[in-house]
Amino acid sequence: MEQPAEILVPKEPVQISTRMRPGEWTEESLQAHLEDYRQQIRDMGAKESQIVTNVERTEEGAARVVVSWDRSRA
Repeated sequence: MEQPAEILVPKEPVQISTRMRPGEWTEESLQAHLEDYRQQIRDMGAKESQIVTNVERTEEGAARVVVSWDRSRA
């Protein structure tokens, strides 16, 4: 089935995020989450250059992951 070139309204912001507690993730599972989120954003129509990834790790071992589509980037 053919999908439209872009599924969402062009100016609508897109962000996928999650928080993981200490012990809920490993570096490998974190990378898998990141790639899954990036793929979801790609599937919505983002170019690779428009995908922004931010990972924050706390001293306690938690992680906050945000993958967003920056439509202002070429």
